Amino acid sequence: MMWRRLDNPGHEWARLFDLGSGPVLRGTTVFMEEHVLGRLDYKIVCNPLWETLSAEVLGWVGEEKFKLRIEKTRGNTWRMNGQAVPRVNDCVDIDLSFSPSTNLLPIRRLNLEIGQEAEVRAAWLKFPDLELHPLVQRFRREGERRYFYDSDIGFSTNLEVNVDGFVVNYPPLWTEETGE
Repeated sequence: MMWRRLDNPGHEWARLFDLGSGPVLRGTTVFMEEHVLGRLDYKIVCNPLWETLSAEVLGWVGEEKFKLRIEKTRGNTWRMNGQAVPRVNDCVDIDLSFSPSTNLLPIRRLNLEIGQEAEVRAAWLKFPDLELHPLVQRFRREGERRYFYDSDIGFSTNLEVNVDGFVVNYPPLWTEETGE
């Protein structure tokens, strides 16, 4: 998948792999935020049920370099760079605030029927502070490839997804780059 940011200059590329032990999501986002250039690469490893096991984020924003290693242990306790992050314990998913790709994880795991909705707790890696925060998200499937998304930070939107569950339209932030 390739997306184009709608609110600021930027693009993202992502690819989904299944190595037999569960899905792996890899991607790169390049962007400009407040006239500062950045690049972040990520890798998210899930179990076969689409639950996050670990995530790595590395890259740079301006002159600052980042390398984050996030792990979820048994019992849904989270660690970032070896330090416990108890405020996100019991979260199932990782959500990268700088990426549309991580919506794929709950969409695939929940496998909602049209008209069904569900609430999930995500460990939200918020940009630009790159700290983990709890985020309650609600997904309601409204059509074959349409979801209504709502979160406890007051953000809501209508998501359009492709056959694989990747978001292709995420107003007002992202849209699939089709080359047209």
